[in-house]
Amino acid sequence: MTQDNGGPAFPITFYWDAPNSERNGMTLRDYFAAKAMQSWLSGVDYPSIEQCAGFSYKMADAMLEARKQPVSK
Repeated sequence: MTQDNGGPAFPITFYWDAPNSERNGMTLRDYFAAKAMQSWLSGVDYPSIEQCAGFSYKMADAMLEARKQPVSK
C-alpha cells in the first residue's frame, strides 16, 4: 500500500528555465507535519525529537484522512 501524501502542497507547473517541467516541492503531508511540529516545539515540555517527528506525521496523516470526510453541518 502506498502512503497518501496529499499531493503537492504548492505546485508550480511553469519555470522560465524549463517551460515544460513540473516542480512540486514538498507534499501536503510534509507541510501538515511541519505545522504540527511547530505546535509541539512551541510548548515548554515537549518529547524527544524522534517522538515529536513521529507525532507530527501521525497528525498529518489524520489531517489527510479528515480531508476525505464530508463537511458536517
